[in-house]
Amino acid sequence: MNERVRALKVQYDTDAYLVVEDIIPPTLLARLQQETRSAIDRVAAGTLDHELLDTFENADGVPQLRRIASPEAFASCFDEAMRLPALLDLVQVLLGGSVRFDHGKLNFKPPSGGAAVEWHQDWAFYPQTNDDMLAVGILLEDCTLESGPLMVVPGSHTGAVHDHHHNGYFVGGVNAEDIRDEIQRAVPLTATAGSISVHHVRTLHASTANRSAVNRPLLLFNYVAVDAFPVFHSFNWDDFNERILRGEITHTARVCEAPVRIPSPTPKPADEYATGSLFDLQTGMAGALYAN
Repeated sequence: MNERVRALKVQYDTDAYLVVEDIIPPTLLARLQQETRSAIDRVAAGTLDHELLDTFENADGVPQLRRIASPEAFASCFDEAMRLPALLDLVQVLLGGSVRFDHGKLNFKPPSGGAAVEWHQDWAFYPQTNDDMLAVGILLEDCTLESGPLMVVPGSHTGAVHDHHHNGYFVGGVNAEDIRDEIQRAVPLTATAGSISVHHVRTLHASTANRSAVNRPLLLFNYVAVDAFPVFHSFNWDDFNERILRGEITHTARVCEAPVRIPSPTPKPADEYATGSLFDLQTGMAGALYAN
């Protein structure tokens, strides 16, 4: 382990987040940007429709991208980024020696007010037998205070797992009034395109709306230790193990002491079809901090 990675590991273990530059090669960043900008333009023009796309219409009736689910299955450049050796070298150290890819998403914040995300902990959505799990965010464009950066509460990974339910339903967000003291300590993760952020699965985080004039896409990949197993969701054993990127198959789960809340039931819209979108889930919140 080199000195830079050693220092990042110490910071991550204390604060449960990192911002790191100089990991994404410029040539790969350019391909990621080209693919992302093309998807934005094609959706707006009505020439791109795909089952992995989550879209909405803006005030002018123009289709906008809100999310690409599983971007690694959408375009090869995203899959390459998810498997980038320099990135996995860091993730492997932060997770304690092994890496399984869990899932990915590409979130968008359209300009002039797009897509605030309320306070939440990823652990509330997919608890595991241990909490060696993290999210890597790849900034595809420069991220400033105006563009709605990810905000994290340092050290919150060692505290409570907060209630993400409202009126008996899992809504994927925490009432801001219940965590007022904690979120006063929040810090914004701003950086230039090609930088990465990292946050622990139990870190409290959120993001404000984009008030800038440019879109703010954030490519997110979640990784987990190989000996962490879902406590509530089922999986296909072969598919599950094909996602191991560093380490070996194990049948032995490592169990840590971490509070677990079950992310069910989820509210369903009138047509009884639940999209599973975080943005849709959080419309059921009370006491939202960033909505409106």
